[in-house]
Amino acid sequence: MTDRAPARILLVDDRPENLLALEAILSGLGHPLVRAGSGEHALKRLLTEEFSLILLDVQMPGMDGFETAGHIQQRERTRDIPILFLTAIDGAGHQAFRGYAAGAVDYLSKPFDPWVLRAKVTVFTELYERRRELSQQADDLRQELARWRALDVTGSLDRAARGLAMARTLLGSEGPSDILAILDSAQQSVGELAAAHGAVGGQSGELPAQRVPGHS
Repeated sequence: MTDRAPARILLVDDRPENLLALEAILSGLGHPLVRAGSGEHALKRLLTEEFSLILLDVQMPGMDGFETAGHIQQRERTRDIPILFLTAIDGAGHQAFRGYAAGAVDYLSKPFDPWVLRAKVTVFTELYERRRELSQQADDLRQELARWRALDVTGSLDRAARGLAMARTLLGSEGPSDILAILDSAQQSVGELAAAHGAVGGQSGELPAQRVPGHS
């Protein structure tokens, strides 16, 4: 089994010194850190790149953190990525409420304790990765179930075809005409079902509807 790549974290802040500080705090956790200098830049990266956590500054020129989070939540591809808001704005209570309403999983006011930030980042990235693993396992189970169902259908068609062929052979061409006609029709139907199911592989040629002499 191939090891999963480390969770990538998107850092969104319009001030380079803040991005540098975040990188210094989080660099020891082993996660690739990706910068975005604006909300627009972050949204562009999220179109093509995978992230396990977004650290999003609230107060940015142009598209602020709340608007950026709103766009992230609207996209099916990104709506499940946890967002951790960072802000130095006064009135933290009101801003925290807006942040949670916009889809944030947590909120930190600057200046924040580096150890608290590291702990939160560790928890949220691990939760997101476990969620992805469970989702992948569920997909794998659904595919396996579909495969076994397909195998069961194939086996059932094969058994039906063999049973009909055996009955047709035992009756030969001298059996009751109505019974022979039913068997012929059933054999043809089973062959068509097998072909439609993609499970024949040339087997349909083994199940021709045998005509009884004198019957149309």
